[in-house]
Amino acid sequence: MTALRRHVVTAMLVASVTATGLAAAEEAPKPPSGALGVDGDYKIGPEDVLDIAVWNNTAISRAVPVRPDGKISLPLLNDVQAAGLSAMQLRDILAKKLAEYVPAPEVSVIVREVHSFKVAVIGEVRLPGHYELKSRTTVLDILAKAGPFTDFASRARIFVLRLNGTTKKRIPFNYNKVIAADGEHENFFLQPGDIVVVP
Repeated sequence: MTALRRHVVTAMLVASVTATGLAAAEEAPKPPSGALGVDGDYKIGPEDVLDIAVWNNTAISRAVPVRPDGKISLPLLNDVQAAGLSAMQLRDILAKKLAEYVPAPEVSVIVREVHSFKVAVIGEVRLPGHYELKSRTTVLDILAKAGPFTDFASRARIFVLRLNGTTKKRIPFNYNKVIAADGEHENFFLQPGDIVVVP
């Protein structure tokens, strides 16, 4: 093979690999939207169990459950709101409050057990009910747990009821579109308290 021919073949191979890589990048499905938090931080909820550690202070350090009212109880601080906050946000609040009693407190907050991430599935599925989730879960994931559909299910008219302040927001979910070849972007993550309705 001449040098010129080798050069042409090499150039063609490079172009082919580059084009394949670009095509793969364009065809890669987008990640589902609507995670637990925009920044990806888990939001603490009632019934979760937290590990609160204060450096060099065993009297305050302990595992505490989050009460149904969303608060935790700690020595010196009494009741502190925890539900709705990330572990880092709660850590900062506790450090600020403890600074009144402990010089330069170093606080860590770890979510030991998750019990507040609960959703419901109702309607035309074989296993309707409440589900306690332990990780990020999409609508398609929860339908797989609650399914299969009954013979009367309207798969194109499924929707999710989500609390938005004091009102319920209705988010449509077309199962037929999601399972289509290019429909993954129609899928999205559930949030605590969501109700999936299969009419």
